[in-house]
Amino acid sequence: MDENLTDAIVMNLVVNSGEARSLAMEAIELAQQGQFDEADAKIAAAHETINAAHNFQTELVQKEINNDPVPMSLLMCHGQDHLMTAMVVIDLAEKFIAVYRKMAQ
Repeated sequence: MDENLTDAIVMNLVVNSGEARSLAMEAIELAQQGQFDEADAKIAAAHETINAAHNFQTELVQKEINNDPVPMSLLMCHGQDHLMTAMVVIDLAEKFIAVYRKMAQ
């Protein structure tokens, strides 16, 4: 696989994952303030963005499966770390929102 293409895919993985994490954190803050509709919108946006990041990861996995190995690099590890962290933050944000919503009732 072309190294420049790999780097571009990994950077998209990092950028989208980071954005998804930020959106999820914003959702928590909005829920804490009782702004549940806005929090729900941020979580929905986080899901869209993390799906884009996951698609970049899937592209890399497919290349590996098709005998077009992807070189392992610090940037690749960083991208995978961002993706997994964002996924966990989104899951936790949904739980926080539910708790804040219950507390507001």
